[in-house]
Amino acid sequence: MPPALPTPVEIGDLAALKALAQPRRQRMLEHLTLHGPATSATLARALALNTGSTSYHLRELARHGLVEETGGEPPEARDAAPSAHRERWWRVVPGDRRFPPRSRQSPEMRHVMDELNHHAYAADLDLFERLQRGAADGDPWADAFPYSRGTIRLTLPELREFFEEYIALLNRYKRPETETETPPGARTVLTRLFAHPAPDPHEQAHNRRETGPS
Repeated sequence: MPPALPTPVEIGDLAALKALAQPRRQRMLEHLTLHGPATSATLARALALNTGSTSYHLRELARHGLVEETGGEPPEARDAAPSAHRERWWRVVPGDRRFPPRSRQSPEMRHVMDELNHHAYAADLDLFERLQRGAADGDPWADAFPYSRGTIRLTLPELREFFEEYIALLNRYKRPETETETPPGARTVLTRLFAHPAPDPHEQAHNRRETGPS
């Protein structure tokens, strides 16, 4: 029997969206997603921040249910030199988190979402380009940068169905980081879906008529 799909959870609280939109917090969430649980000191070293800053941001993310303490250090950290005090290890809370559709966003929420998306898209593109350029010759994973550009004609309900099928496909291949059945050589692969309606040709024609010849 296939695993049950996680129940989508909508982040509709403005304070939670503001917490998520903070660029440093986005970088911290990305690091935790890619590298697994970390302490505030680990994140500070990796992201060139100070520990006080990362501790504060972790607490804010935890307050909104975006990260949580793991309850214990990961196995790879137990072999390290013992610490004089207990370190708090944090991980991203797993789940299917979504944002309110544009039609249900207040003007302030739209502004926050625009900022969040701007930073997230720019970071995604920068990471894609850096990793693709830095791929070593002879590395089989140098071919692991598939991308597609296409067009499909859909109604709005069909587009929603298309999105849910895409999420189901991701969940079909998703494995926990500690899964013992993960094949040797498997790596974390970042996936992004970016879709939007094409400009309305009737609206463009209307705008041209309104503007008149230049």
